[in-house]
Amino acid sequence: MNIDFVVTWVDMNDPQWQKDFAAHAGKIDNKTNEFSEARFREYGLLKYWFRGVENFAPWVRKIHFVTCGQHPEWLNIRHPKLHLVDHKDYIPLQFLPCFNSSLIEIYLHKIPDLSEHFVYFNDDFYMINALTPERFFINGLPNDIAAFRLNLGLSLWNRCLKNNIAIINKRFDKKEVIKRDHDKWFSKDYGGKSFLTRLLSPYGKFITLRTPHNAQPYTKTTFEEVWKFAGKELTEMSVHKFRSPKDYTQELFRTWQICQSNFMPYNTYHDTKMFPLIFKSEKAVKAIREQSYLLICLNDSVHVKNFEKTMRDIHSAFESILPNKSSFEIDTAKPSPGALLNPV
Repeated sequence: MNIDFVVTWVDMNDPQWQKDFAAHAGKIDNKTNEFSEARFREYGLLKYWFRGVENFAPWVRKIHFVTCGQHPEWLNIRHPKLHLVDHKDYIPLQFLPCFNSSLIEIYLHKIPDLSEHFVYFNDDFYMINALTPERFFINGLPNDIAAFRLNLGLSLWNRCLKNNIAIINKRFDKKEVIKRDHDKWFSKDYGGKSFLTRLLSPYGKFITLRTPHNAQPYTKTTFEEVWKFAGKELTEMSVHKFRSPKDYTQELFRTWQICQSNFMPYNTYHDTKMFPLIFKSEKAVKAIREQSYLLICLNDSVHVKNFEKTMRDIHSAFESILPNKSSFEIDTAKPSPGALLNPV
């Protein structure tokens, strides 16, 4: 089985990007989450993502590196496993330029030469330990956790998750799904994370599923099915240059995948961890050095204290486990600074 990786990235220092951003947003505004620097900045950590691929997941067939036509100077664009993907290669031109991570994600299945089985990464997701293909797929099915969580809809992101669930409830009958896949929804591997699922068993509608913020396995078929059912809604949201409370997100496709029974029960919280750098930067550094997980997320914020020191500590931690250049790197005087599209 071929498995591809898809990773998104943007260079906020690129003159064309700045011109497009200014035309649609004015300027970076750290008082507004959707326009803040933290949504687009990256301080040289991308090379560790590629080193992680080479050291911990050498079995990957191809890496689809998705940008708006950019790439860091140090990247070996002739690497046989690397596919540079411009937004215009798979997103309809009438919706470009785009600064909306959710929009960039809902069209992923249109990436040329993408394999049926793929894993989607934001570029703040990192591999810090050896991975096997079975971490993501078993018998051709994505590994995932089917468990509910509370969602009061207070943030933009959570409001979008509610939009997703409205689509899911139009298509699937909760009682039928859980009856059919009882053992998947109540896997012993989930532990206490299935408590709310059990509590709400009598309730007739789906609510938001737990959303592990890390590398997510998908099949292209799932995306095609969702588009066939909800293409009108997804096309309407495509006009949003920036994230909107009326958006749908990649979690729609993930939840659909689970409701279709196209998954294997797997408690992803066992070996993945998200570290909000605003209050867990020291724990993130420790986890990297000790390789405490298979996958981690380093979630940025403009409110991170001592940001420069935090980045130095994180660089040092990555260097302790991934000190050697990968074949995805070429020698340059200075890597170009890039940025991430952070979905939370």
